[in-house]
Amino acid sequence: MKKILFVIFLGLQLLFSSCSPKLTLGQKSPKMYEEKPLKLVIMPPINETDHVEAKEFFYTTLYAPLCEKGYYVYSPYMLMDLFQSESAYDSEQFIDADLSMFGNVLDADAAIFTTVKIWQKHFGRVEVSIEYKVRSVKTGETLFLESGTYNLDTSVNAGGGLIGSIASLAATAISTALTEKVEAGRLCNVEFLTDLPTGKYHPMHGSDRNIRAKWNIKSE
Repeated sequence: MKKILFVIFLGLQLLFSSCSPKLTLGQKSPKMYEEKPLKLVIMPPINETDHVEAKEFFYTTLYAPLCEKGYYVYSPYMLMDLFQSESAYDSEQFIDADLSMFGNVLDADAAIFTTVKIWQKHFGRVEVSIEYKVRSVKTGETLFLESGTYNLDTSVNAGGGLIGSIASLAATAISTALTEKVEAGRLCNVEFLTDLPTGKYHPMHGSDRNIRAKWNIKSE
């Protein structure tokens, strides 16, 4: 009897969690709307994987989507010397630390930190898992928080039969090698920066507060 009740309880939990209402962007990231950051610094990604080049590959994908969201984004390439001279290239030291130096030196409003948790190539697909965190340079508070895993299908179908199968295997291997470095990271940004409120230079700035969030992760 206890087992039956336990199973019913779990079923009800799953039912209610699946039916839980989605947050709006304003409910999900209220501090973004309070502080209204404009100028963003992209911190070098934190790489928790065995893929030593994942940091550099993913770093190249962040500038464009943040600009498209309506923010003034400092060029990460132009800031590389500053990062290295201040030991900021290792973002682990800053993700929970004082960020005032970026406000004093660059007049930035916020810094975006990313952590690469998975960067794996499987045959026919590339798996990328990223955590995104936007922190205020002024207050140090987390303004936006998101994480997720994206799987990029790199398989190629070259037709039926033995020859077609061999061709598909070869084409898939080439396709995976060409796309894993940048495309998977770029598409991961498209998917998981969807809920980032828009900046001043976006036509929806200030009017997207009541849009339903795609993901239900709430900022701290």
